[in-house]
Formats: sequence, C-alpha cells, structure tokens
Amino acid sequence: MIRFLTTAAAAVCLTLPATARAQVANGSTREKLVVTPAWLAQHLHDPDLVVLHVGEKDTYDKGHIPGARFLDWMNFHLMDHKPGELTLEMPTAAALHDAFEKVGVSDTSHVVIYASDEDWSPSTRIVLTFDYAGLTRLQYLDGGLKGWIDSGHAASAEAPMPKKGTLAPLTLRPVIVDAAFVQAHQHTPGFTIVDARNTEFYDGTKGGGQRGQTKKFGHIPGAVNAPFDTFATDDGHLKTDAEIVALFDKAGVKPGDTVIGYCHVGQQATAMLLAARLAGHNVLLYDGSFEDWNARNLPLENPREKK
Repeated sequence: MIRFLTTAAAAVCLTLPATARAQVANGSTREKLVVTPAWLAQHLHDPDLVVLHVGEKDTYDKGHIPGARFLDWMNFHLMDHKPGELTLEMPTAAALHDAFEKVGVSDTSHVVIYASDEDWSPSTRIVLTFDYAGLTRLQYLDGGLKGWIDSGHAASAEAPMPKKGTLAPLTLRPVIVDAAFVQAHQHTPGFTIVDARNTEFYDGTKGGGQRGQTKKFGHIPGAVNAPFDTFATDDGHLKTDAEIVALFDKAGVKPGDTVIGYCHVGQQATAMLLAARLAGHNVLLYDGSFEDWNARNLPLENPREKK
C-alpha cells in the first residue's frame, strides 16, 4: 500500500531551492523534465533509451514511435472495486518493481514517456509513479505521439522484442500524502493545496464523488483551483514556462511553495503537478484525492453557498 509522507519528512525533503525560479527562467528545469520530438529522433537508438507508449493498445498497434514499448498503465496502480476501497492507488514497491522490469526498465535506463491519445493524464500519472519509485532518469515527450508525427517523424506498427529490465529494489520517494497531511497543511506557510479538477467541481456547480458515493459540492478548505487541462495547448503541447508560471500565480500559488495536488481520484492532478515542477515547485500528490476526502466525510468549502 501507499507509504505516506510525514510532516517531518516534508520539512526535511521538500525545501525548494531559492534558485528555482531562476532555473525556470533559463529553461534548465524544462530541459531536465521534457524532451522534444527532435531530441528523441536524435537519441532514438541510444543503448540505454527506453521509450514507453502510454495510451490505448489499439493506438499502439496501429502505429507508435519506432522502438517504443507499450505500457499498460493498469499495471501501475491499484483499481479495487470493493466497497470502501479507493478507485486509484499506488501499488506496493514490490509490485511496481516487477511492473517496471516487465516493460524493460533497468537501473541504467533513460526513460522517455509519451501520451498517445487525447487524454494526457494517464501518462503524467506514470511520470509521477516513476518519481515516487525513485527512478528519476526520466523525461516526458512534449506533444506525445501526435507531436512526433506532426514533426514529420514516422510511426511504426512493429513491436520491439520483449526485453525484461533489471532493477535493484526500489527506494520510494516521499511524494504521496494522505488526508491527515492535507488537513495539517491547509494553512501552513510554504504549502499550497491545489485542486486540479475543472472549475465547475471546485466552485460547487457540479458535485464530486465516485462509485456509489453521495455527491458533495465544493473543494477542500483553503485549496486554490488550477484545472489540469489549462497547462497544455489544444494540440497536446505543454504551454511555455512563462505561461505556466502565470497560471499558478493567477491561482494564488506563491513562488517557492510546495504544491499539494488533488483531483477526483489522483490522476488529473498529476498533469497539474508536472506543470508545477516546470514552474519550479516541489510537488506532492494526495493520492486518494476528493474520493478519499468524501469517504472520510471531511469538511468542504462551497463557494456557491456563499452567494
């Protein structure tokens, strides 16, 4: 099950460097996290490169980046439909270790992840899962499969030969938090809780809740709203660093704050958290998100009730 971050660990592990905004300004943060189709084309045959296709298997079969391996993202989280269980959770370290090896990831691998279909949050969930697992030699392909093809690069229907990776035991990183941590940091300087759901859920226009839950309206008290789908263009490219920083500034996230992200079940928030990393923020995911908060019957703030 999930290993949650303690308050003490947050203070020790997640202090944002003072140079974070400078790193954003000179582009070094994006260079570490994101690659372009042109870069990938130049490095496609590097011996340690592992390219992972995240999306529909049918899309992969029709045409994918040459040499890319299909990653079945269902193997990288728990989806338990028993009453009282969350829709989406991180697996155990042992289960993740085996899933990573199965798609060919080794200790020496340089991994590039890309989205293949219109929904980009499954791929960003995998990015965060790699980070959680301590596998940080990873980058995200800007624009995904569409960006690759639009840049004039060919797709292939030929799947590479299966090759199992070799990984040492994982050392999990403290990037997952629980409801108690969120409650404890609702008004803590240096932390901002960010609701990545669409605004209609945040402002109470639509009710939130999953499988069999009573719909509840509003958001976690003290949270600000930065919808996950505002950080990419219509054609699937990440917005510029300046645009991303401006969106977080507008939402009320202070420079240097650690962003605690949540959404419906813990997937859409990972897209927002990837953008937050590009804006120079350290990030944490409330994996249970609104579903868990709802199940615990914790307080909500509903802007519509104030009108």
